[in-house]
Amino acid sequence: MGLLDDEDIWRGRIFTGEWTSTGTTTQATEPATGNVLGEIGTATAEVLSGCAERAADAGRRWAATAFQDRVAVLRSAAALFEKHRDEITTWLTREAGKASPAAKLDFDLALTELQEATALPSQPWGTLLPTTQPGRISMARRIPYGVVAVIAPWNFPLILALRSVAPALATGNAVILKPASETAICCGVVIARLFQEAGLPPGVLHMLPGKGSELGNAVAEDPNIDMISFTGSTPVGRTLSEAAGRHFKKMVSELGGNNAFVVLDDADVEAAAAAGAYGSFAHQGQVCMAIGRHLVAESIGATYANAIAKIADGLTVGDPRGDVDLGPIINQSQLDHITDIVGRSVDAGARIVTGGTADGLYLRPTVLAEVTPDMPAFTEEIFGPVAVITTVRDDDEAVRLANGTPYGLVAGVHSGSVEHARAIGDRLRAGMIHINDQTVNDETPAPFGGLGDSGGSSRFGALTNLDEFTVWQWVTVRDAQSHPSF
Repeated sequence: MGLLDDEDIWRGRIFTGEWTSTGTTTQATEPATGNVLGEIGTATAEVLSGCAERAADAGRRWAATAFQDRVAVLRSAAALFEKHRDEITTWLTREAGKASPAAKLDFDLALTELQEATALPSQPWGTLLPTTQPGRISMARRIPYGVVAVIAPWNFPLILALRSVAPALATGNAVILKPASETAICCGVVIARLFQEAGLPPGVLHMLPGKGSELGNAVAEDPNIDMISFTGSTPVGRTLSEAAGRHFKKMVSELGGNNAFVVLDDADVEAAAAAGAYGSFAHQGQVCMAIGRHLVAESIGATYANAIAKIADGLTVGDPRGDVDLGPIINQSQLDHITDIVGRSVDAGARIVTGGTADGLYLRPTVLAEVTPDMPAFTEEIFGPVAVITTVRDDDEAVRLANGTPYGLVAGVHSGSVEHARAIGDRLRAGMIHINDQTVNDETPAPFGGLGDSGGSSRFGALTNLDEFTVWQWVTVRDAQSHPSF
């Protein structure tokens, strides 16, 4: 039996260690068809408050659990996750609108997060410190924060939830997961069922779907929640960070981006266009790392635009359950956002080379050329399958325009010379730089995160998880017969 086959377990319910009805529900729909996929329970701020209190209590017991027992739960979760690959990717395809390549990528990245998290409980958790006090032992040790609230988005729901849920649990924290309402089944229900079947003690994980800002505000205000992990838009992240800051809560975040892809005059145009097309069109461009701006040397600008347009014309768009390259935009609101930016930019003088048409939620991949830095397509995050091309006179202009944004998530550079590309990469302001590669890259060991309006200084990934999900505590121990004197 699959994780979700018995809908009587989870239909219309939230997860609090057991499946509980709150009396309020919402429907999960399929973007490709508009069909209802299932009914999910929703939570209020009052429900969250009770869950946070129970999570704080359960979390203390979980933190005191022997490390090998925590490892066993995580290993079981990883094994179950892999066992149910086909079922889970089917839900990603149907609820998140992911064509097969995007669903596979989301699943594979999430699986590696689970697998890597199994190593965290057995890491060294402290160090012996020198001390000036005779008869005293001084040490520093890591302790879990307590209750970590994980707020996950709809675009890559599994990886963007599990990259926080898995290390938070591994390091002894309790977790309250708020999945996006658009993907509450393939993110929230899947993860809750996964850890329930893996033997996680009741109350350590809560899964609370909810619409609007009510739960986000409650997370920031609740005294039992000690840390927030948020992935989403910059405006929402800023509001949440300000609220969390008033209560001195730790917050890790990955926010929006308007990522630059610099194509230098000595680049292989066909190779650069192939990379650029993937970076702009993968999962319908609904990726925080998507290429927002193609900054292309004037001498190859027209050739590059035609090359990427040829690739766009060859991509199939349709029901993601079939053999297609791209699926639907997640909802009408997002489609309206994309077409509004493209329309305003065309009105300002940009030219559609190809695409720009939609059939329902199915938007053809679009190439927009002759874009200037004052146009909406250049300055705003599109979050859709649109390649925005701006030509530059020289390397200095490319660097200036690439850095001319409050965002700083990721950037890519393409050149026929690695040395040339690295020299430009060294001048770009972003948390991640990819040389002779596109921007949509994610690997579990890497420190993933941005600068500025893309999320500040926090990082996700195996290299930094122990630092992000634990806090240092200083401990001293004196012999019972020893005491200080004046």
